[in-house]
Amino acid sequence: STKLDAAKQVAAANTPEKLSGLALYSRFALAGAVCCSVTHGGLTPVDVVKTRIQLDPITYNNGMIGGFRKVIANEGAGALLTGFGPTAAGYFLQGAFKFGGYELFKQQCINYLGYETASNNRTAVYLASSAAAEFFADIALCPLEATRIRLVSEPTFATGLMSGFGKIARNEGIGAFYSGFGPILFKQVPYTMAKFVVYEKVAEAIYKRVDKKTASDSTQTLINLGSGLIAGFAAAIVSQPADTMLSKINKTKGLPGEGTTSRLIKIARELGLRGSYTGIGARLFMVGTLTAGQFAIYGDIKKMLGATGGVEIAKS
Repeated sequence: STKLDAAKQVAAANTPEKLSGLALYSRFALAGAVCCSVTHGGLTPVDVVKTRIQLDPITYNNGMIGGFRKVIANEGAGALLTGFGPTAAGYFLQGAFKFGGYELFKQQCINYLGYETASNNRTAVYLASSAAAEFFADIALCPLEATRIRLVSEPTFATGLMSGFGKIARNEGIGAFYSGFGPILFKQVPYTMAKFVVYEKVAEAIYKRVDKKTASDSTQTLINLGSGLIAGFAAAIVSQPADTMLSKINKTKGLPGEGTTSRLIKIARELGLRGSYTGIGARLFMVGTLTAGQFAIYGDIKKMLGATGGVEIAKS
């Protein structure tokens, strides 16, 4: 149809230099890797305090600012960078799979459904694409996240990423790295679904009032920041209970013969709904900040790499 041909022409025009295939998606992956590594790595101190609050709420009972003061007073300022190595490395890998995979799966949905059908059902496309991308991203992230949490919860466990990773592998086996895979999926998949769909919807609403073609680069960056901030708040609220359970399950080894599912059920019963939202203030600040930063950096790096169009199915 004429409408379909016009939509395809718009989609093609949005991709400069006709980048496609590996050339295009490798750029998405690199932009995603950098934006996630930089933001998560930069917020390591906040994550250290958040994890301490979740694991020991009796000791760390004065909120985020009080938590910062207590960690510095007890262990020195350097303790706030505990787990920086696995955080930066883990989220570099995860960001590549998450953002690159999201764009790839979105395109696969368009190929399967057709552009017009995908655009008319774009919320479902956003949800399905982000869930699929996050599943594969978590396979890469899980071992490094398990190492990070062990380093934060037990500061004397190892001196850094390599020593901690090796110690867990030697003493507990490779399976120990994936003891938190279920909770990571429960946390990260809803988190990423909320993050991408809210970002896309907020950005779409803004661009109905602002002409994207004539908007300056700084205006587009500000829109990415604002949309990302709102998306981050939504994602944090949705995924907080699983984030708390993930911190708990990675803190210590399970009892002999105790499976991951039984451990999760036991932790959920102990926490209750209110307990599962322990540390939500710190996490809202952290996730809102890093999600805003991620989308701003992702958009800017895509422009630098010449992959500015993305896979656009929002209606203008």
